[in-house]
Amino acid sequence: MAKLGKDEIVTIQVLSERGRSQSSIARELGVTEGAVRYHLRRMASGAVDGRKRKRFAMEDLGLEKAIDAWWTEETERPGAGHPPSVQTLYAYLVEEHGYGGGYKAVLRYVRRRYGKPRTRARRRVETPAGAQSQSDWAERWVDLGDPAGPVKLHAFVMVLSHSRRTAVIWSRKQDQLSWHHVHNEAYRRLEGVAAVNRIDNLKTGVAHGAGAWGRVNEQYRLYARQMRFHVDAHQVRQPQQKGKVERRVRVLDELGLGRRSFESLAHLQAWTDAAIERSDRRRICAATGKTVYETWEDEKPRLGRLPQRLPEPFDLVRTCRVHRDCTIRVEGRTYAVPFAYVDRLVEVHGTAQAIEVFDPETGQMLVWYPRHTEQRILLQADCFEGESTDRVIAPLPLGRMGRKLEEITSLPVEARPIDLYAALAEASR
Repeated sequence: MAKLGKDEIVTIQVLSERGRSQSSIARELGVTEGAVRYHLRRMASGAVDGRKRKRFAMEDLGLEKAIDAWWTEETERPGAGHPPSVQTLYAYLVEEHGYGGGYKAVLRYVRRRYGKPRTRARRRVETPAGAQSQSDWAERWVDLGDPAGPVKLHAFVMVLSHSRRTAVIWSRKQDQLSWHHVHNEAYRRLEGVAAVNRIDNLKTGVAHGAGAWGRVNEQYRLYARQMRFHVDAHQVRQPQQKGKVERRVRVLDELGLGRRSFESLAHLQAWTDAAIERSDRRRICAATGKTVYETWEDEKPRLGRLPQRLPEPFDLVRTCRVHRDCTIRVEGRTYAVPFAYVDRLVEVHGTAQAIEVFDPETGQMLVWYPRHTEQRILLQADCFEGESTDRVIAPLPLGRMGRKLEEITSLPVEARPIDLYAALAEASR
């Protein structure tokens, strides 16, 4: 039986004073009659919890002055808008004074000595249309027809904060490539990109630190720049800061996955998409009074447009300087880039199938090539064409010989001149 709280003990006293029998009080509170008798007897005798008279280890060690000094310094520190952290105090006592007790003992000591801190009120905010999305992962076991039984899958949930429109994307992994892939698929279903995406402090999103002071994962930062949204990681241990997606994760339980089986991951995804759309057409958006689906239709014009070609998930990020011959070297291969970038830095992303080259300032894709090819040199003629810039003089155009050679080699073998040497010699006159 769980320990009775203060409210329940007071309830026992009030009901007893009103003439209720001990057995009826026990039934109402779901406890034994002996527990009711015990608490009534203690109240009648004026018993006091012995733990309130017990000395703390901090007192036996003579740490009261050190704690008072630390507490005063933290309280008076400029910019301190909330009570000092008891966890930080505990760490201070362990590291600086060799305290060997538990954290809860420190917490009880602080509550007795300084009282319970004031409750901080929270501001309720309704975000404007197109302003924010919130994202989170969840895990579920799903039957995909595997003879070994259900498999553990990762569900990526993204919610538009204004309309509450939801996208759920299933994935077998949570690595960097999967993180980018599920974002692409979620944005496809939401048909646009909100200005800000609030996330947890997971490593695929935040490389170091946490919250506003964390450093965004470099690959995710580049992805966000291409998709034109700002990454906003919430503070540590503050899940209410992305409460809309925290609540919508419950949609996975509403789907009743434990009672169903699916032929494949694609079958599960299609079924989930249909179930969520039915739900969003029925649910009411508290901010507008319309259904979530209708509110989303109104919100779509405020969302950022999807690029014609969504960024492919990438596992390689490099910064390369363009050589004088208009090329860069990546993974043992040479790739041509537009000549205007000679002596400048470009960003290179390696996806599963391609090498993509971007302008680091604008995020514009300059050129792309197939990845892991047998060729070691890959060139595109367009990279050497165009007008000179203020900084770079355009490469010399192909001469008559070069143009004739390109013309001849581009012909089918059966259409090439019989005397190839004579044809080239004619071009050189």
